Amino acid sequence: MALTMRENKVLAEIREWETKLYNYEPNDFELTYEKYLEKSFSLLPENMQEQFFSTLDNWLFHLHALVQGSQMQSDAKMRILTAGRVFDSEIAMIRDLQDLSIDQLRFIADQQIARHRLYSFAQGGLAGTGSSLMLGADVPAMAVINLRVVQLIAMTYGIEVNTPYEMMTSLKVFHASTLPARMQGSIWDELMSELQNQEDYYFYEGKEELSDVTWIEQPAKQLLKAIAIFIFRKKSIQGVPFISMAIGASVNYQLTRKVSEFAHKYYQYRYLHKKKG
Repeated sequence: MALTMRENKVLAEIREWETKLYNYEPNDFELTYEKYLEKSFSLLPENMQEQFFSTLDNWLFHLHALVQGSQMQSDAKMRILTAGRVFDSEIAMIRDLQDLSIDQLRFIADQQIARHRLYSFAQGGLAGTGSSLMLGADVPAMAVINLRVVQLIAMTYGIEVNTPYEMMTSLKVFHASTLPARMQGSIWDELMSELQNQEDYYFYEGKEELSDVTWIEQPAKQLLKAIAIFIFRKKSIQGVPFISMAIGASVNYQLTRKVSEFAHKYYQYRYLHKKKG
């Protein structure tokens, strides 16, 4: 089926974003930081590295399943369907949302994205108070928020994430979106290649390992954020640690902004790819 003029314009926007992804040039600080992290991690025995990444992958798989099967996610799914029925009263299931126009789907997705960016901002502010409980819960909370937004964007574009292929794809999208910008181009290529070559959209046939040394940078950033919060938590105005709260809120917001933008571009492309046939 031929794409409409509006759909071609959205596809051109995705291609422009894709070009920026490919043309990103890391600065000297990023390259030095990357080498330092890789060198530091390489000091660990190889079997310990493998065990660490295997444990991290298992944690992500279980967290994804927990989020996907939660009542909170079921309620969000119903809200998406309700929003879809505003445009088409015949919508009964998630896959029916694919009958809506690209702008209608973008409107619904933008609602989910805005809500989760706000959740991240609030979570970062709470972590920024310096409370041991809030700081300890920050990483799991951020993982849940960002896995959730990827799943909800997928559902908005008519894709259920409860099959092996879609579960693995959503995890790969989450993983890719949290990587440094200089590494995202190659992972985007991998996602595009899988999309073009996949014949069965139920069983997943690609590589199942997600985490590796390139992903260490994101946990390291979260650690640096926690250190900054710890340092500035006592610098308060009228008893409120505004500086540390601002650090936590801004770092968390930027992470969810990055994740939601990458996921939104991917699932918009999936929608257009399927429509184009």
